[in-house]
Amino acid sequence: MSEAAVATSPSRQMTSIFERYLTLWVALCIGGGVLLGKIAPGFAKTLDSMTLDVGGAPVVSIPIAICLFFMMYPIMVKIDFGSVVKAGKSGKPVFLTMFINWAIKPFTMYAIAVLFLGFLFKGFIGTEAVDLVKLPFGLDLAPGSTHGAGTVVIHEGVKMLEVPLWRSYLAGCILLGIAPCTAMVLVWGYLARGNDGLTLVMVALNSLTMLVLYGVLGGFLLGVGRLPVPWQALLLSISVYVALPLVAGYFSRKLILQIKGEKWFKEQFLHVLTPVTIIALLTTLVLLFSFKGDILIENPLTILWIAIPLFIQTVVIFALGYWLARMLKLKYEDAAPAAMIGASNHFEVAIATSVMLFGLSSGAALATVVGVLIEVPVMLMLVRFCLNTKHYFAS
Repeated sequence: MSEAAVATSPSRQMTSIFERYLTLWVALCIGGGVLLGKIAPGFAKTLDSMTLDVGGAPVVSIPIAICLFFMMYPIMVKIDFGSVVKAGKSGKPVFLTMFINWAIKPFTMYAIAVLFLGFLFKGFIGTEAVDLVKLPFGLDLAPGSTHGAGTVVIHEGVKMLEVPLWRSYLAGCILLGIAPCTAMVLVWGYLARGNDGLTLVMVALNSLTMLVLYGVLGGFLLGVGRLPVPWQALLLSISVYVALPLVAGYFSRKLILQIKGEKWFKEQFLHVLTPVTIIALLTTLVLLFSFKGDILIENPLTILWIAIPLFIQTVVIFALGYWLARMLKLKYEDAAPAAMIGASNHFEVAIATSVMLFGLSSGAALATVVGVLIEVPVMLMLVRFCLNTKHYFAS
């Protein structure tokens, strides 16, 4: 197939239309998701209840996992895994993302959330507003006892910790801030025309680092005692969201190249597959907002108070990573994913941890859900920014 024919193939035209008007499609999918949740709440709740749970907390949404597989697979199958080894030797971008994710991001999230939720928006949230959360694991205190900023009370026959509501929201923000993305960032890097091999290396390193530092940083920043490491939740989510499409992509690429050859693989298979990532991304948006859209409608101001610090944190971390990448003279293909992996969050693990630690109806769990609602639109905005600033970097 000639280059001209490839450029004008139906799949290429379809992808071009999707990407050119991606903001419009995203807005339509968000609206469609909220509408679906309103007109067919039973259907949305049934889909939302289809989960793989750990300790009573939903860790993996099966419908979202299916969509993520179709988002990830076209990216994974594209990767020449020889380039992954080469990308792993790229010291600067790997060091940059690890430094930002673990030495900077958790602490800026804490500072920004305290500033907005604990001071600027405290009056709007309610200075006397409280939240009831689970007692920390292994803690058995008498009613009336204090623990940190909370007081032990009896609620419906169960001991609970009564804490200021803004602090509960703060806890959810912290859990988001210590969980860098290990799945969706592959999509953001792909859409921004980044180095897929390098993104995969950074995902692998962040996944391993999360297993070690998630509990340590969480316990330190939350200030409610040592945070139990959600090993099962971490491993399950990483296995389903990252490892499954990675293994499928690696072996199917190897098999197709052996049977059909490299030319057919590149000129036929990949061009048919290319629109799949964006279609799956848009479907994910519809599902997410059909599952959680009622929260958006019922608590619009609460969502706004939480969303503002989360949005600022995302932009600040992205800007810092992108600027440092330019100072380090990285190529654009390495700079874009290095900045994005810190900006985005592993919200599945954050939600599961907040439910396990504080309870399903806690303000902390609500804050992590807000992270889900703003993640995709904000990251797509940053993808567009990257594409418009490619010329600032060395080729």
